[in-house]
Amino acid sequence: MTDGYLTDWPISKRFPHYTRANAGEVMGDPVSPLGWTYGWDGAMVLGMRDGWIRGGTHELSDFDPDHPETFGMFGGYFYLNLSSCRLQGVRNPGVTVEQLDMAFFGAHPDVPAYVAHPDDEKPHLVEKIAANTAWVMSASSWPEIDTDKSAAAALREARGDLTKYADAELLARVRSIRPMLHHLFEQHVISGSSAAVAPGILAVVGEGVGDPTIPMKLLAGVGDVDSALPSHALWAMSRVIRSDAALTAAFDEGLDGVLDRLKAISGGPALLADWAAFIDEFGSRGSNEWDINAESWESSPTVPLAALDRVRFQTDDESPEARHDVVASQRLAVTTEVRAKVVGNDELSAMFEAALIAANMMAYRERTKTTIVKVIHEARMAFRELGRRHAEAGNIANAEHVFMLLNSELDDFVRDPSAFRELLVQRMATHESLADIEPPFIIRDGQLPALRDWPRRTEVAAKPAMGVGAHIVGVSGSPGVVRGTAKIVLDTYDPTALEPGDVLVAPHTDPSWTPLFMTAGAVVVDVGGQISHAVIVCRELGLPCIVSATGATQLIPHGATVEVDGDTGVVTIIDLG
Repeated sequence: MTDGYLTDWPISKRFPHYTRANAGEVMGDPVSPLGWTYGWDGAMVLGMRDGWIRGGTHELSDFDPDHPETFGMFGGYFYLNLSSCRLQGVRNPGVTVEQLDMAFFGAHPDVPAYVAHPDDEKPHLVEKIAANTAWVMSASSWPEIDTDKSAAAALREARGDLTKYADAELLARVRSIRPMLHHLFEQHVISGSSAAVAPGILAVVGEGVGDPTIPMKLLAGVGDVDSALPSHALWAMSRVIRSDAALTAAFDEGLDGVLDRLKAISGGPALLADWAAFIDEFGSRGSNEWDINAESWESSPTVPLAALDRVRFQTDDESPEARHDVVASQRLAVTTEVRAKVVGNDELSAMFEAALIAANMMAYRERTKTTIVKVIHEARMAFRELGRRHAEAGNIANAEHVFMLLNSELDDFVRDPSAFRELLVQRMATHESLADIEPPFIIRDGQLPALRDWPRRTEVAAKPAMGVGAHIVGVSGSPGVVRGTAKIVLDTYDPTALEPGDVLVAPHTDPSWTPLFMTAGAVVVDVGGQISHAVIVCRELGLPCIVSATGATQLIPHGATVEVDGDTGVVTIIDLG
């Protein structure tokens, strides 16, 4: 281990704080060299920069031209530039740094306090910020992202059989995709940053009417959330299995070979057709889906198949439609209640109505994320085909080694792939060794230890589990109170311990986790903020959710009975089981 890694960026002197919050849960540990240099550096990093500029909170002069201070890469690990991100709270009169920290980072104790810099204040940007905020509070539709969604679907439809592409054609395909990533991430930044507006305004309204739980209740059941759609599709298939004895028996035998067994069972071919349609539509999803080297549901369907197997045990009254209808009805009731309370207060009433429209940004954020993940996936599958064929030909030692390339090396690789064989072997060994280290959660004041000094994960002391009566306090994400058996699930590839009604306790959740929500009675997450993907989907499915419950996966005993209070953000140990 050395002082750094081949993809490392320099630490910014102007913006010296970085965080893994809202970043570490969505990328590989560590990130592949190709994933960073193809997908991010020169593409999505620029999308982040341009999204902030378009939203009015930044201007081009705020950024280093070579390493724009949006994200960072250190030791192969992905970071968000916290200092630069906070300018949204400094320069936008309608948002505070504290509100932004809560929305994006939760209540993690290590987040450093904001310290003003002379160049932070830029009053000339206020007019542009105000115009963007006015749009957020009045946009009941966003046709541009619907067009982007259609373009992503067309890209998938045009893929065809990648095995018939020549190497140069595969390379041309991924080159054509890269500019799309820049554009789509700019869109995602607009929706993501704007998604913090409604919670901020509703928090003020809640204070005004004396009910701090209003933001959660009014952000639930918004509807049209793309990242919740896989759960609905899995539910529909699970009902087919549950109502058919032969299909149930096929799954009862175990997941190994179940898809083959279905071919010979009455009703099996129809279910397989539904399964194929599911993979075609949602196969781009997967853990660490921002990194092109990550397995997806298409390349490795184990996760959604296991989720389907779990969901089939749920009773019909736990359907996502029914859950959504409940929270949507509650949202309407609370809306009526708050409207009555703000009558006569014109300012508070106007804020409230604007916030209800701004809440659409929650759904827009999930749409822009889903769209860009589909496009990333098309590059992923092209690179996988490139790796497969050259591993099969003996030019490289392993198909996965293609992801150890840098974007700048792709042309040379296609010309002479065997010349990279030993280099990629060495890089893979180094890359795998990075997975054994624990990256700093916060880089404060630009102080980053040499990579060789980062602790090994096995050296990080585990926190002792809590006892009966003890509690952990996180951030309220989705309302409701549930008691259930806590199940610690550390990755989506091992959901088998989760039974209907269990409390899912996870280190982090990106949208690939959401099929597991169909089995859970509540969700508790170590990290995350009020607009994280887990929270938005839980609100749609009517699941109590607590995020930023620091250390929950260590502090909550597996198998204990816990009470999850999504209204207050408190998880209490009731019984050790």
